[in-house]
Amino acid sequence: MSAKIYRPAKTAMQSGKAKTHLWILEFDQDVPRTIDPMMGYTSSADTRQQVKLSFESAELAVAYAERNGIEYRVIAPKDATRKAVSYSDNFRYSRLQPWTH
Repeated sequence: MSAKIYRPAKTAMQSGKAKTHLWILEFDQDVPRTIDPMMGYTSSADTRQQVKLSFESAELAVAYAERNGIEYRVIAPKDATRKAVSYSDNFRYSRLQPWTH
């Protein structure tokens, strides 16, 4: 039984940073998924794939994994770098590319 511990990034559909401060412990897939021959649904006998545990910090998630004997790997978050952009720069005289619609 192994798991990954990560902090989710914000989705492209949201402008805020809601639900990105929590750390998630998510179990890896142990049993491969199978396709039901009649209906074509994908299923698995491993129910731990459906479990996502959230923690306030990475240390709490690591402590939980060690306490329960779960092999884990921590994936470090990549913080977004914000580029300062000004609307008036679109009309700057020294612009490298022409401004067109």
